[in-house]
Amino acid sequence: MNFYIGIDLGTSAVKLLLTDEAGKILRTVSEAYPLSSPRPGWSEQAPEDWWKGVSNGIESLLEGYDRAAVAGIGVGGQMHGLVMLDENDRVLRPAILWNDTRTGKQTDDLNRKTGKEVLQNATGNIAFAGFTAPKILWVRENEPELFSRCKKICLPKDYINYRLTGVFATDVSDASGTLYFDVEHRCWSKEMLDLLGVDEAVLPRVFESEEVIGRTVCFGLNAPVVAGAGDNAAAAIGTDTVREGQCNISLGTSGTVFLPTDTYVKTENPALHSFCHANGKWHLMGCILSAASCNKWLNETVFQSGYDVPAADSAEGLFFLPYFSGERCPHNDEDIRGAFLGLTHNTSREQMQLAVYEGVSFAIRDCIALCPQSVKSATVCGGGTKSDDWMRVLSDVLGIELQIIDNEGPAYGGALLAAKQHCRPIVKAVVRPRPDAAAAYDKKYQKYRALYPMLKDYFKEDLQ
Repeated sequence: MNFYIGIDLGTSAVKLLLTDEAGKILRTVSEAYPLSSPRPGWSEQAPEDWWKGVSNGIESLLEGYDRAAVAGIGVGGQMHGLVMLDENDRVLRPAILWNDTRTGKQTDDLNRKTGKEVLQNATGNIAFAGFTAPKILWVRENEPELFSRCKKICLPKDYINYRLTGVFATDVSDASGTLYFDVEHRCWSKEMLDLLGVDEAVLPRVFESEEVIGRTVCFGLNAPVVAGAGDNAAAAIGTDTVREGQCNISLGTSGTVFLPTDTYVKTENPALHSFCHANGKWHLMGCILSAASCNKWLNETVFQSGYDVPAADSAEGLFFLPYFSGERCPHNDEDIRGAFLGLTHNTSREQMQLAVYEGVSFAIRDCIALCPQSVKSATVCGGGTKSDDWMRVLSDVLGIELQIIDNEGPAYGGALLAAKQHCRPIVKAVVRPRPDAAAAYDKKYQKYRALYPMLKDYFKEDLQ
């Protein structure tokens, strides 16, 4: 029997799983690593910490299994991060992550001076503070000596593949989130590289997600490694979200709405991303920067409970804005911040818990409202699915049926890409909206939508 390893290089930890030939998950492990924020709005990690997590994770994952039977490895991971290497393949600086908001000026310059239409025509997307291109501009402008020594630029999961195989490669889905990749034609954009002052020679070779880039002989293995995928495209493979008309919602550190398309789509609303899918086609995606991370903050930092408190039946008049790291879709605003509104002396922990579930769900609804196709049902994966209360609220807020998936989406997708399999995921629960609750949330959502316009200028002034 052959085995396959799937790896999800996340923001707080790397998750690994082992599957058999039929796609059955045999074991999962997780290795945490630190996140650094040396200044407000900055988010960095040491790539060496990722590699240590992967190394320790693989050793734990394979304990008791025949390593010679490992027939493939697929890595999915956090998108948009900037990893820079010198001529000796040494990391030049901590990786700047997807949720880092230091690049407000560079993002604004790209959207205003270069122009959104120019960016969309070249890449399929406009600039967001989390994308890789503004990070390159920031380093070029603020760390010019370091920039001059850079000989390789890659994304987080590609750094792991490079350590595994010695092959400098990326895949089309992850490359789509750089803003220097031509999504329509699935290649690097010469126009954007010229604008950034980047030679294509410093970038990895581009593969489709299922293509083998090389073999690894690390950890006593002799296994092919596929190009893999960005975390959301990998999760879509893991949840079998591969056909037009489907929708997958991910509730991890961030939150996403993922819609496969059979053809390239230039979106009318540029707050939606148009990216390559890991199945050889394309997808549209709306992304909110803080999802399950808001809930983690509430319970670990505020309540210091380490677990979700039971949600109240109602939090009328209480609102939560989940903009802890700014917001991407639909606002593209790196300055906005999170907030509770409507707190009183009588506000309970249970009501605050419900408000957080509601606020993140409303933000997901913001993404769905921009989608050009009607969303009638969705699969849901990620840490947020562990809360039955939250899944009930999400279904009521969106007014659609939710199928809750029982697997670690990106890691499972990585294993399936390595095995070149397509498996139907296990649905552990189906949640349907309650008509009365859905109607009430329609009204509360309209009030929620009015809050961002009221607050956006305040936060911009506050941060200047």
